[in-house]
Amino acid sequence: MHFSTLAVAALPLVANAIPSLSSRQTATKITVDLNKKYQTMDGFGFSEAFQRANLIVNMPEPKRRALLDLFFSTTTGAGFSILRNGLGSSPDSSSDHMNTILPKSPGAATATPNYVWDGKDSGQFWVSQQAVTYGVKQFYANAWSAPGFMKSNGNDANGGTLKDEWKQAYANYLIKYISYYIDAGIPITHLGFLNEPDFTASYASMLSNGAQAAAFMKVLRPSLDAANMSQVQIVCCENTGWQQTNSMYSALKNAGGDQYLGVVSSHEYTSRSSGSLSSTKKGWQTEYSDLNGGWTTSWYSNGGSGEGLTWAQTVYSGIVNSNLSAYIYWVGTQGGNTNEKLVQADATSYTVSKRLWALAQYSRTVRPGAVRVGTSGGNFKTTAFKNVDGSVAVNVINTGTSAATLTVAVTGFVPKNATSWLTDSKNDFTGTALTVASDGSVGGSVPARAMLSFVLAPAAVGNRTV
Repeated sequence: MHFSTLAVAALPLVANAIPSLSSRQTATKITVDLNKKYQTMDGFGFSEAFQRANLIVNMPEPKRRALLDLFFSTTTGAGFSILRNGLGSSPDSSSDHMNTILPKSPGAATATPNYVWDGKDSGQFWVSQQAVTYGVKQFYANAWSAPGFMKSNGNDANGGTLKDEWKQAYANYLIKYISYYIDAGIPITHLGFLNEPDFTASYASMLSNGAQAAAFMKVLRPSLDAANMSQVQIVCCENTGWQQTNSMYSALKNAGGDQYLGVVSSHEYTSRSSGSLSSTKKGWQTEYSDLNGGWTTSWYSNGGSGEGLTWAQTVYSGIVNSNLSAYIYWVGTQGGNTNEKLVQADATSYTVSKRLWALAQYSRTVRPGAVRVGTSGGNFKTTAFKNVDGSVAVNVINTGTSAATLTVAVTGFVPKNATSWLTDSKNDFTGTALTVASDGSVGGSVPARAMLSFVLAPAAVGNRTV
């Protein structure tokens, strides 16, 4: 979505409260079952498309470094592990357009293209280079549209569809774009060729149905393989909502496209994630935000759409109810007075929202490759994960009006040490070292309307910095 031209109202985020916990006199026990396994996580992230990356690039030091730390540091920031880059299609960079690497038509679909690479890519290239230095290993290149001359309407904006005769040229175009990144040591791991194909926008946009998407993937997948890019997964289809994604995915599957697909993706603007797809593919929530709400840095005020606690629950819902493997917020930095971004920024300063720290509770503790496991006990919104390094992360959201004392135990697992991490109105991912009891359990207190994450490190790993 592009905030200035949104035609469909975003659905409100829901922040449900549980009954008061004031009657609790003893610790509530949460038990983690490592034998009950769900989805494997790829991570959490954001985008800096439509030239938003330039807000980071042009921020004066030391604030620029502080911004990068906020997004990517696994010791002081959110530790995001996925960066979604916009793959440009516009012939120029006016307004906030993402410029194309092929500004002029070669004249025919089979003619030799004259690609132009400016080394900046609307600021995204530099930000990606910096992300690599923080250890980010997943980069998602996502096109909003093909160049206008490849489309039925002759324009990269206002919808239109990809012409059949330009399928191979469009595949080559996408491959050329990601090669600039890969050759520079930036690993493009995922590639999307559509964005909201069910929505005609006045900015870069391209329409498609499931059968059309499947037909293009039948060209794109072998083209990637022939270019020695078999590691790049195809992502589709970035619909405006999950109901639309369900419908389009069904048509795509019926048209034989599922075998070429790596990740099923969607946004949540018109319909929220509410169940898993009938697919063996991973599901990614690749774009969502509170597009229209007035800017807030609040963790909790009244359960509003832009509040941090609301977003903690939004991510929880996607992970638990839809088995999502990744959750990507729409945009990291932006000006203006809406909640579209995680960080409000102008030319010389920035302000951080609690939404960033809500996502950090997951991103810092649940690392790529973690497997979600079972939990039981307590009237909280609880998730647990077994990380690749052997540590166990337990995320607890208390939406009640009273604090609660917790005991966390992992069946068959005795931690060497443990840490809790708290975000609420007064804390931004504040860490506390915990004492491990003789039975291997750990305890902690979660304040009212707060999120507390436990990280339990196994004896073989020792201290784990998250």
